Amino acid sequence: MLGKDRALQLLEETLSRSSADQMEVLIITEGTSVTRFANSMIHQNIAESNAKVGIRSVIGKRIGSASTNRVEPEQVRAAADRSLALARLQTENADFVSLPNPQPLPSVRAFSLTTDGSTPEARAAIVEGIVTMGRQEKCAVSGVLSVESSEIIVGNSLGVRGYHPATTVLLNVIASDETASGYAHWMGVDVSRLDHKAVAWTAIEKCILGRRPTTADPGEYEVVLEPPAVADLLSFLAYLGFGANAVQEGRSFMAGKLGSRITGEQISIWDDGQDARGIPLPFDFEGVPKQRVDLIKNGVANAAVYDSYYAGKEGKQSTGHALPAPNTYGPIPINMFLGTGTASRDDLIRSIRRGLLVTRFHYTNIVQPKETVITGMTRDGTFLIENGRLGASVKNLRFTQSILEALDTAELIGAEAVLADRCFVPAIKLKRFTFTS
Repeated sequence: MLGKDRALQLLEETLSRSSADQMEVLIITEGTSVTRFANSMIHQNIAESNAKVGIRSVIGKRIGSASTNRVEPEQVRAAADRSLALARLQTENADFVSLPNPQPLPSVRAFSLTTDGSTPEARAAIVEGIVTMGRQEKCAVSGVLSVESSEIIVGNSLGVRGYHPATTVLLNVIASDETASGYAHWMGVDVSRLDHKAVAWTAIEKCILGRRPTTADPGEYEVVLEPPAVADLLSFLAYLGFGANAVQEGRSFMAGKLGSRITGEQISIWDDGQDARGIPLPFDFEGVPKQRVDLIKNGVANAAVYDSYYAGKEGKQSTGHALPAPNTYGPIPINMFLGTGTASRDDLIRSIRRGLLVTRFHYTNIVQPKETVITGMTRDGTFLIENGRLGASVKNLRFTQSILEALDTAELIGAEAVLADRCFVPAIKLKRFTFTS
């Protein structure tokens, strides 16, 4: 990590020598340490550090972008010169208004000294505990434990200045034997809050319960989706249509439907980078403070997220959802939440006469974007539910399903939410979900 003083000095020096009408400097540093394990033994310890400096130069309505992963001043100056030269070669973008003006930026605690100081020995001790638990139950364990420290430093010639340090911890565990597998995970900011034994036991217990799987016929089932599966659905919605550009271009499932009901009334989805229950990020990659945006409110399509460019096209203000430039995706929510209900896990299961419990999906792909139809497989813990009781495990099934149509059948929402794939979500019970093979 560069540290706040050095990073801001580099930013100021770069901005001060620019001859562009406007300039933006974005510096991202990352230091990642990963311990991977498979077949109940550590097979890889790696550490990687990197920095990227991205520069946007604006001349009138012409924009040029360049980047470097060298943070020496002369390399950054060279990147700034390239961005300026590229701007001069561009055609004018009539929809461009301006880089963002400065606003007060909130401060959100997302950095842990304990995580930043994590050692290979400490991570190995955690993995050793997981392996020991697996061996006691005759399960092989595999997975990854990673810790990351990062910085985002952004500023522009209009006066925007932002600095945000962060740490992230991720533990994935798969417990398996010859016939079954189970999955569990944990994500957070502070490694000292990681209860690796609880994570390991969740995966191991599913492996034990999943032994001697049966076969379920394709068809339409009631389902309980656990948080990793729910997070997968939300992530696809974010990509497919929660961004203003997709709405403006008519590609979004919300295009022409803002103010209309598109899911069950129990479904409320929002994005909030300042909520400490997620992985907080107080401002976006343009230095605009992140706002809470209620995307779907009680089943009704309510709002999209904006960056400065797409906000300018509508005469609106950015909601703080810009990705690093140059960006072909447009604004995307990356700190999503699904509102909780009142049901316990047992309540969700008891509500089903005959259905399935799904731990997570994998190999999920888009079939029909605007209709939110996706296809994929279940994985690492799929179980029959019969007469309100968890039954035998079943072999993995392929599904093909519209996300919105599935969420339109939401009947119960879990009372407890967890962080999965940066989404803070509960388990949910859906009346209908289609499995094709």
